[in-house]
Amino acid sequence: SRRSVCPAAGGNHRMNFSGIFYLGLRYLSRNRGKTFLLVAAFTLVWLLPSGIGVIVSQVEAQLRARAADTPLVLGQAGSPLELVFNSLYFTKPEVATLTLRDVESVSESGLANAIPLYARYSAGGYRIVGTNLDYFDYRRFVFQDGRNLLRLGECIVGSTVAERAGLQVGDAVISTPETLFDLAGVYPLKMTVVGIIAPTGSPDDRAIFVDLKTSWIIEGLGHGHAEAAKLSEDQKIASPSPDSPVRLNASVVEYNEITSETVAQFHFHGDIEDYPVTTAIVVPTDAKNQALLKGRYTVKGGLQLISPAEEMDELFATVFSVQRVVVRLLLVIGLATMAIGALVFLLSNRLRTEEFRHLRHLGADRLTLTALVVFEAAFVILSSLVLCGIGLLLITRISPFVIRHFLS
Repeated sequence: SRRSVCPAAGGNHRMNFSGIFYLGLRYLSRNRGKTFLLVAAFTLVWLLPSGIGVIVSQVEAQLRARAADTPLVLGQAGSPLELVFNSLYFTKPEVATLTLRDVESVSESGLANAIPLYARYSAGGYRIVGTNLDYFDYRRFVFQDGRNLLRLGECIVGSTVAERAGLQVGDAVISTPETLFDLAGVYPLKMTVVGIIAPTGSPDDRAIFVDLKTSWIIEGLGHGHAEAAKLSEDQKIASPSPDSPVRLNASVVEYNEITSETVAQFHFHGDIEDYPVTTAIVVPTDAKNQALLKGRYTVKGGLQLISPAEEMDELFATVFSVQRVVVRLLLVIGLATMAIGALVFLLSNRLRTEEFRHLRHLGADRLTLTALVVFEAAFVILSSLVLCGIGLLLITRISPFVIRHFLS
């Protein structure tokens, strides 16, 4: 009989699921281009909103973790967020500076310990951070190789810097000048790597740490040259009187490397307490002293004492509001995509009228034909959901490393 010929229907009108599966796969295989486009479109409908949510949550977790470990940040009045990013992530090097005296006054108050940071210059694309040994203790650094800083001209590098630049203990790092032709005569400084920090999973991995005085030498506030009295007469400027100090002309080249032989010739002019730092990490001794400190820096202008955690709250309040708008737009686009997909299914079924007529002649009933259409739609939706799940899994696994790279 005709019904026995059709693999989609049985003699007692019960659906043959294996026949529906076979015919459905054959149809999808023949129209693989259309099937691929539909699966890809529906995958993006599910993946984009959920993927954005995963990435934002990962960024939030990483930023908040760093901010939670830093109670307060002291800096010059300006953008609080730029101050946070300079002190926590060593970006925004152009923030206004404060003086070392301002930082020391916090420590002298007995209310907190202040750790100065001078994150303005770089070497090979990695930020040079001038600080003191308190910072290493505060961040709980563990040395993968080498030792801590002992003298001028030494540096320790993060694990990422060491790995990507191929640095080892004993190698040299040269600071990058701000301009190609520095008319002020500030030369790039060649620094010796004396230590490599074990991976921390933080922006410290992509930083080069030096002593504050070394960072001031990079800026040109400190320099070294041979003793003036020992130089030849053609390197001196004629003095108006024998009692005047010896003045040197431009032929005296400053040292651009600090060695055991030249370290004694490096010196600073003026009061070091007036020298600049970009920010300072302030660690109060207790909650009461933290409240007292905040009260001291509430006056408009001058210095500001901010909480990185609170700044992150404000930042992510803005981010989440933008995210909600973007997700709503994506949902609208998703609904439009689903509507177009439904239209494609309807038009496809109209084009399959002749095919369905032949199947009816072979004995397939209306329920079987409906099941074939449902199979195609279910295959597209389920395939897109599976691909969306795989995409979310990849985003969850990969995004922390990518985010950490950009945040560093």
